[in-house]
Amino acid sequence: MKKLLFIILITSITLSCKKPQQDNSTNAAPTVAAEQFVVKPEATSVKWTAYKTTSKVGVGGEFKTLNFEPKAGTNPEEALNDLDFSIPISSLFTNNESRDYKLKTSFFGAMLNTAFLKGTLKVTNGAYVASISMNGVTNTLPLEVSITDQRRVTLKGTMDLKNWNALNALASLNKVCFDLHKGEDGVSKTWEDVAIEINTFLRKN
Repeated sequence: MKKLLFIILITSITLSCKKPQQDNSTNAAPTVAAEQFVVKPEATSVKWTAYKTTSKVGVGGEFKTLNFEPKAGTNPEEALNDLDFSIPISSLFTNNESRDYKLKTSFFGAMLNTAFLKGTLKVTNGAYVASISMNGVTNTLPLEVSITDQRRVTLKGTMDLKNWNALNALASLNKVCFDLHKGEDGVSKTWEDVAIEINTFLRKN
């Protein structure tokens, strides 16, 4: 009888000293997904400014359609890097039908592969460059970037048309716009540099 009581006492002490197992099912911290920055075509615009007369008067326009697949990243650079895009020339718009027609037919129409402008946006160590294919030529366009609140992105660059072998197309445009591109000095001139501005808003995923 004493032996049985001794075994019961030892068992009770052992059980009372045993560390209870922690239930991790309710105390585990929830997994938090990393915030995503998403660039979408409907939140992106492409505007340009060309120049005429020797006084270099700006003529602004835009492309109403920009085609690309929505792309995400953990930061703006990752979202924008390796972004492939295409722009239909038919979407060119300057709020002047006569000017639009001349640009589409006498400028872009004088080039090779006139249906689309195509390219890829590259980001390397904070430097933004657009590789653009136009007139059968692929060349790079360095871009200055401004990012506000990590969401609003503005990219600006200046395209020199001779880098895309487009001076003949420029001469074709100047021919049909000869009088319209005259300044006070009577000289008709169409400049070969075109300012490009891309704006987008990176949405949260």
